[in-house]
Amino acid sequence: MQLRLFSFLLYLTLFIASCSPAIKLPVSDSVQNMAVDMLTLSSDEMEGRETGTDGERKAAEYIQGRFMEIGLSPLGTDGYIQSFHKKRNQDPHQITSQTADSVISGNNIIGFLNNGSKNTVVIGAHYDHLGFGSEGSLYKGEKQIHNGADDNASGVTGLIFLAENLKKTKKLENNYIFIAFSGEEKGLLGSNYFVNNPTIGTQEMNYMINMDMIGRLNPERNLVIGGVGTSPLFDQAISQIREPKFQLKKELSGSGPSDHMSFYLAGIPVLSFFTGQHEDYHKPSDDAHLINYSGMKDVASLIYQIILSLDKSNKLPFTKTQDPTPQTRTFAVSLGIMPDYLFDGKGVKVDGLRDGKPGQKAGILKGDVIIKMGSIEITDMKAYMNSLGTFKSGDKIDVKVIRNQQEIDLPVTL
Repeated sequence: MQLRLFSFLLYLTLFIASCSPAIKLPVSDSVQNMAVDMLTLSSDEMEGRETGTDGERKAAEYIQGRFMEIGLSPLGTDGYIQSFHKKRNQDPHQITSQTADSVISGNNIIGFLNNGSKNTVVIGAHYDHLGFGSEGSLYKGEKQIHNGADDNASGVTGLIFLAENLKKTKKLENNYIFIAFSGEEKGLLGSNYFVNNPTIGTQEMNYMINMDMIGRLNPERNLVIGGVGTSPLFDQAISQIREPKFQLKKELSGSGPSDHMSFYLAGIPVLSFFTGQHEDYHKPSDDAHLINYSGMKDVASLIYQIILSLDKSNKLPFTKTQDPTPQTRTFAVSLGIMPDYLFDGKGVKVDGLRDGKPGQKAGILKGDVIIKMGSIEITDMKAYMNSLGTFKSGDKIDVKVIRNQQEIDLPVTL
């Protein structure tokens, strides 16, 4: 097993070195380190890193060890650790928790690069995942470890990459705090706790960068950057970077179902990075061998350059953005699709389907673009979500999709 791992790492290192553009980075061995971090965090030994489990604690110990190697100062409440306890949130990815009997306990891991500045940039990624898939899994079958390579070992790998390189970067104007959050999959618990119980003052926080699922860059190199509208300086900093090249989809809103949301609600500018949804999301198949390692390094390298571009800008002004996300609603029906969040055309593109759900039973396929449900035109994700609220279980409707440039009507029983 160790020989196979070594061979894979050697191949991976040579592959990434051969296909990544030449970007000047202070740490020469960052490619190898990224591969080791990814393979370790997404290994079976971590048992899916569910918050409050032995797997989460093992992952936390590994991240602490990496922070110590890099030379970050501890900034938790107990060394690098900031523990939190929260009543169970019955609505994952929503910050406001509902009363329940059980309590979730987790640990944020916090390292600090002190450059003597009055302003501090927060760089974060969540390291927790679904464990054996008892809650939040989209997999139907026997219990298996959900290793969460893309979600979100990739983000933590990027976090450590940035810590290594920023630690070696000279003459930085900002301080930098690196946080591996737990409890994201349970409802943004770790990031929400940190914002409300910060180990530095929130008035010192300049802006926040969040990496959640940056490991599956597609051949078209589509990358979503959210929160671009939360400070007037963000777009210029992003636009002036020429290498590495991406097909960027910039979203103005600071809202979103990940840890940057906690900071945005506290009036802190945010940028979030995401390479897109895929069929392995929240399934046991989200494993390390499917990661685009070269693409992951390129995303992290882009973020490094954005950080350098903003470093001389002093305190960034905050702008509240218009939130395009509809208010949280409980729907009586669902098609059981996973949307392609990188799709920028009219309608909702299907990136995956849940087995046994109405969409799959009706013959909807990955790649279809939904443009109509019943009599309701579907122009975007918001229109799709709003349409679900108009139907009830048992309704029979036609769903119009575009497939291979042709419109097809599919009868669906909801």
